Amino acid sequence: MTDFLTLAEDIAREAGDMLLAKRPTMSAEIETKSSPTDVVTALDTASELLIRERIEAARPGDRILGEEGGEAPGESDVRWIVDPIDGTVNFLYGLPDWAVSIAVEVGGRVVAGVVNVPTRGEVFTAALGEGAWLGGARLRCNTGVPLPQALVATGFGYSQAGRAVQGEVVAEVLPRVRDIRRGGSCAIDLCSVATGRVDAYYERGINPWDYGAAGLVATESGARLGGLNGRPVSPDFAICAAPGLFEELHDLLAPLDPERGA
Repeated sequence: MTDFLTLAEDIAREAGDMLLAKRPTMSAEIETKSSPTDVVTALDTASELLIRERIEAARPGDRILGEEGGEAPGESDVRWIVDPIDGTVNFLYGLPDWAVSIAVEVGGRVVAGVVNVPTRGEVFTAALGEGAWLGGARLRCNTGVPLPQALVATGFGYSQAGRAVQGEVVAEVLPRVRDIRRGGSCAIDLCSVATGRVDAYYERGINPWDYGAAGLVATESGARLGGLNGRPVSPDFAICAAPGLFEELHDLLAPLDPERGA
């Protein structure tokens, strides 16, 4: 796992440096993805290409799943899960919350993950069973926080129907917690749970490249990550918090049926 983690960190740092150097300000090189509010820049593609090339050079035969390029087949049981820019809208607007995320999955289980937040100079790392780290500091999520005192992060999708449901859900959650935070990057939100910058996180519609690396950072910090009603984390739903708070937040969210609608 040390080799996986070192390679992932080196590549994530290189991609982050490239993106910082070339970051546009609302560039004309913008296409839409799933909706007019979901954008992809030429630098998303360039970042993923750089990451794929570095992985293929160092680990020929491994599979690679990337947000922009889909899945590349391979012969090994190792799969790299790549988000070249998590928080693309923040990236375009010059906001600091965007990240390069790289996870390594072996036999279907994530064993190493790196989340590089270049604008902050922060690189989060985790290895299965070996803890989560920011620089030389081991990360521990906040524990013993009751739901009414919890600072809860969330995010919103891009479809109009889905956003309408998410708006209804957050309106029910807000009066029952300390406050809500919406940063615009799933990976950073999960790392914020790990660092104790927020107490909990929930969201609908995130993908494996969003939570692959950061999910390991969060769970290695002591947090629980899962879906509704005992299901694993998936694009259907994600909740992350320390044990105890996880269950309280789950029991608030589940009756609201946050997975409903398109």
